[in-house]
Amino acid sequence: MDAVSTAMREVRREGFLRRADRRRADYDGPLGIGHHQTNSQPRTVAEMLRLLDVRAGQRALDVGAGSGWTTALLARLVGQTGEVRGVEIVPELAQWGARNLARTDQPWASLLEAEPGVLGLPAHAPYDRILVSAEPDRLPGELVAQLDLDGGILVIPVAGEMLRVVRHGDEHEVTRHGRYRFVPLV
Repeated sequence: MDAVSTAMREVRREGFLRRADRRRADYDGPLGIGHHQTNSQPRTVAEMLRLLDVRAGQRALDVGAGSGWTTALLARLVGQTGEVRGVEIVPELAQWGARNLARTDQPWASLLEAEPGVLGLPAHAPYDRILVSAEPDRLPGELVAQLDLDGGILVIPVAGEMLRVVRHGDEHEVTRHGRYRFVPLV
């Protein structure tokens, strides 16, 4: 079993869903978490994490962290020697997600309310890995700039297509990995 499958088995989705939806945790589709946001389809999350190629000891950023599930999964993948910061723009979701994350006993991970008008957490950059679970119309240069110069990876849905961006100094390489639908990046 690969690291992503193991993490998804150990960090169960139901702990990151509204009480009424927990019985549907095994459903392979997005589930609402309020405020017009969703907990993403498990198969999609697994594919994104595999594209991200997270390694132990890395620093990761989770943009659009919502319920905290992807932040907790990233924390499991980076392990105790790594660090994960999740950001969520909806204050109520950020608070709920932080409480959900706290129950996973992974103190190397945190989930914060995003600062209005600021994409990501540039003050804490660079990051080895950035995961984005909401969809912008264009690739945000401000997130690419937060990647580590030597092989930092960003996985993000842009205008309906999953992109994997690898940064090499001032250059970056973009590959495309299928069509997806996500809530808009706000």
